[in-house]
Amino acid sequence: MSRQPVLRELDDSGVLLVTLNRPEKKNAFDDPQWDGLADALREAREDGRVAAVVVTGAGQDFSAGQDLGAFAKAAEPRQDGHTSGYHACMESLVAFDKPLLAAARGVGVGIGATFLFHCDIVYVGESVRLRLPFVSLGLVPEGASSYLLQQVVGSRQAAELFYSAEWIDAQRAVEVGIATARFPDDALLEATLSRAREIAQWPVGALRATKRTLLAAHAAGIQAALEAEDAGMSVQAGSPENMEAVRAFLEKRPPDFKALRSR
Repeated sequence: MSRQPVLRELDDSGVLLVTLNRPEKKNAFDDPQWDGLADALREAREDGRVAAVVVTGAGQDFSAGQDLGAFAKAAEPRQDGHTSGYHACMESLVAFDKPLLAAARGVGVGIGATFLFHCDIVYVGESVRLRLPFVSLGLVPEGASSYLLQQVVGSRQAAELFYSAEWIDAQRAVEVGIATARFPDDALLEATLSRAREIAQWPVGALRATKRTLLAAHAAGIQAALEAEDAGMSVQAGSPENMEAVRAFLEKRPPDFKALRSR
């Protein structure tokens, strides 16, 4: 029996714990995990028993982002009208209108970092290391992060984080506002669940109505960012820069982009 890529556990308080469950891959996303998270969020939105959702990662990490090994393989045609599992997941994430909390420790790369920008409350463990690696992969930001990160940290700090593709530790994540608070790793999940249970005591209708007002202020910006990111990704994905980055990753060597520069 194959292991479920996303686990769900609903407690009596109305808090749904969603766990990314590919620990041997640092919870990197392949299509089954994209679809599993999309389904979890969509069904939690429709389930009247769910008042709040906490997302975490199995093992020592939140998520290493897109599984480049899976990405390099030819994708099976989809029957749901989406071009990829990523797009299906983003649709569910952007539409999610209940309190969404994250408990992130260890590695959070790519979508493992940008997912956090969609969360209402982000608690991180002391071990967390976040990275926005898009330029280093010859790509552009995704997940509406080109808009959301600027809203959180300001345009100049967002530009620095995107252009440098540097690692962000727990202290800096809290300082710039990416994370709400940090905890020792072994206390992280319970602290996040405890906060979610405090939230879940209130009327679900009021929580949803409040979340919708928070989303409304950013809906146009998020949609514009997603469209701009998709346009940029269509140019950069499969470009010589991107292919050099993927080859270097698979061959476990540093990429060499200088040879691709034109005079």
